[in-house]
Amino acid sequence: MDNRAEVKEFLTTRRAKITPEQVGLPAGTKRRVSGLRRSEVATLAGVSIEYYTRLERGSISGASPEVLDALARALLLEDAERAYLFDLAHAASPVARPPKRRSPKCWTPHPSLQWILDGITAGPAFVRNGRLDILATNLLARAFYTHLFDMPGQPPNLARFTFLDERAHQFYPDWDSFAEVTVAILRTEAGRDPHNKDLHDLVGELSTRSTEFRRLWGTHNVRHHGAGFKTFRHPVVGEMTLAYEGMGLEAEPGLSLTIYVAEPGTPAADRMQVLAAWAASEDERTGGVRLAKEPTSC
Repeated sequence: MDNRAEVKEFLTTRRAKITPEQVGLPAGTKRRVSGLRRSEVATLAGVSIEYYTRLERGSISGASPEVLDALARALLLEDAERAYLFDLAHAASPVARPPKRRSPKCWTPHPSLQWILDGITAGPAFVRNGRLDILATNLLARAFYTHLFDMPGQPPNLARFTFLDERAHQFYPDWDSFAEVTVAILRTEAGRDPHNKDLHDLVGELSTRSTEFRRLWGTHNVRHHGAGFKTFRHPVVGEMTLAYEGMGLEAEPGLSLTIYVAEPGTPAADRMQVLAAWAASEDERTGGVRLAKEPTSC
């Protein structure tokens, strides 16, 4: 795959973020570049300036793991950035094979996976892919993301909701942070699965319709999204700060399970109970239609 433009932009933006002082080099007074010079990165990585220049121009195919490791150290890459660099090199290889994937429009959870989701009653739980499509949920997750499931089009998508639905600015009190994380997750997935047409189509749609998405996409930031705390403002129960855990599904490569839960004894825990009661009442009132899992078909 010809991903030279992505490689060039990623390495250029990473080099621009590192100051000489961070890597023990004198800053000098006549620097004409933002961050490190190419020659400085080459020296830190133990390669020739000519070879590093070829790498930064996108010719990363054939770079050894040792060279990629040295480059990651020279550019002070975080774990997610290092993994992304290796993904870019793998995608550029002439023998690289795209990862196995299923169309989100045709995927349904195995019954046992749905049983597990339904058995999680303390908080929202859902399965998503790297494109941020929500593919399976428990009842609380559908009540939690009630606006997202109101949006037209299937499957429901967290990135579309974040950038194309004005209600997202209310649902995410710190919308800027959520937007940055959303784009970083998509950028990470683009490096892991560069042949994914559905992902390219989504990025194209968001780039066309959202100026802020275009700006953030151009930063080439990536991240792993595993655990932490987030604050939401639900339209029914109000503001909640929730812990979250994300984990990959061994039986479904490329998919992950995310669970949100409130700290016991906090106002968020009380509001989560109110949300659960509201979800149950809505489910009963509509005969399971309002918050039911959408059927999938091919």
